[in-house]
Amino acid sequence: MCLTSIFSELMKVYPLIFTSDLLRYVIGAGGVYFVVNILFVRWLENRKIRDKNPPKGQIPNEMIASLRSVAVFAAVGTMIYFGKQAGLFDIYDDIAQYGWWYFAFSIGVAIVGQDAWFYWSHRIMHYPPLFRYFHRVHHRSHNPTAFSSYSFDASEALVHAIYLPLMLLVLPIHPLALFMFLAHMILRNAIGHSGYELFPANGDGRPLIGWLTTVTHHDLHHAHGGYNMGLYFSWWDRWMGTEHPEYHAEFLKISNRARGIDQSA
Repeated sequence: MCLTSIFSELMKVYPLIFTSDLLRYVIGAGGVYFVVNILFVRWLENRKIRDKNPPKGQIPNEMIASLRSVAVFAAVGTMIYFGKQAGLFDIYDDIAQYGWWYFAFSIGVAIVGQDAWFYWSHRIMHYPPLFRYFHRVHHRSHNPTAFSSYSFDASEALVHAIYLPLMLLVLPIHPLALFMFLAHMILRNAIGHSGYELFPANGDGRPLIGWLTTVTHHDLHHAHGGYNMGLYFSWWDRWMGTEHPEYHAEFLKISNRARGIDQSA
């Protein structure tokens, strides 16, 4: 392809990918916010993690920062498109080529791999000389909302986005599996920033599925930045000693409140 045709193709592809990424953010983050903060807000009242609401103006600022992140994600998505055209990535069209077991396996591997990528890149971005250049914007949402999920510096958005092409270098994946991976990413991210504990507890008030990061888990990270670096799973925080020591006590407090248990007794 000559430069003119590449540029012409770029001008067609980038707006489509940008629109797709923007819709994923609007539907994912906006949908979680609508369900949690509007539709079921009274029913979830006792599950609210913070006593105070986010300050006025925070959500518009998060949306503006998120537009920048979407632009970065779309740029990387466009790179993936051209990489597929060049045969660099195996995004296959026929599920029968690898089968349904591999289809499910590829989604699981993508999610587990992203969790590891996020944990270690997140820890590095908290290194003080790097924090202001990579992660400061996200932590301006001290009391996060679902719209915080894409509220990044452009540099941080690039760090998150680059995982996908690196993964695709080694993992063949079907477009539907890729869609499900990306849908999971925005939904878990938005839920984790929602400010309401939505994960179930077991009989003793601890998280029912202890290896998943709950909303309280990530909310504590926004309150105490040196802890709870994980994205989807609590494994890395436990293995590396970065889980907040009061995490289970905080989860229990909200769990008891949700169940109507008198905590002063």
